[in-house]
Amino acid sequence: MALLSPSQRLDELLGNDNNRVAGWIGDAIYGVNDGLGAIFGIIAGVAGYTSDSRTILISGLFGALASTLSMGAGAWLATKSENELMETTLAKTQQSIEADRDREIETLALIYQVKGFNEENARHIAETIAEDDEIFLKTVAQEKHGLHESIRGNPWSSAVSGSVSTLIGAIVPMIPFFFTSGTTALILAALISILAHFAVGAAKSLVTVRSWWSSGLEMTMAGIIVGVVSYGLGFLGNIVLK
Repeated sequence: MALLSPSQRLDELLGNDNNRVAGWIGDAIYGVNDGLGAIFGIIAGVAGYTSDSRTILISGLFGALASTLSMGAGAWLATKSENELMETTLAKTQQSIEADRDREIETLALIYQVKGFNEENARHIAETIAEDDEIFLKTVAQEKHGLHESIRGNPWSSAVSGSVSTLIGAIVPMIPFFFTSGTTALILAALISILAHFAVGAAKSLVTVRSWWSSGLEMTMAGIIVGVVSYGLGFLGNIVLK
């Protein structure tokens, strides 16, 4: 059996792979919820304004397109910004080390003292770390600024996952309008959307400490409020504009 490197063994003990999966699940749930909530609100609002199923469906489709593109672009920009912030922090840390290496060693030693090491051990650890320039840079960045390479993301994968999950959620409220129309389609859309809200809320329990039913009910209530308020505003708009 091949021996694991220290970093591989640490990943194994900390469950970094599981953490990455949990993070991906969390992002996917957020995307689905965003698409579901936004399009359900659009459909309900337009339905309150007009009973024309074609208008409702077209509004939902363009809303889904806008939400998908917006989420994808937002995820791409957010991840890219985080990476750029990381690079900037690393560059500033490097400059600080080059300007006064001893000061950074002392800072690192003091941080370890605060964590519980005695002065001698803390100084020894800091000086040992400082013997390797790359490790020293990463350690100072992590200890002083909370920066860690593991948080670096891929903007394109974030954009794709954000877009796809949002599109999946956005399609759900529109499904009945592809097969039926009128009040029947609206009622079915509301029922499907409410059930989907509960399912998404229950799925959130995979990445939170809350029970599945509590999280599901919370999301369901949020969906109902969005639907009712949107429908009411659309109905009011119909009265005012006519």
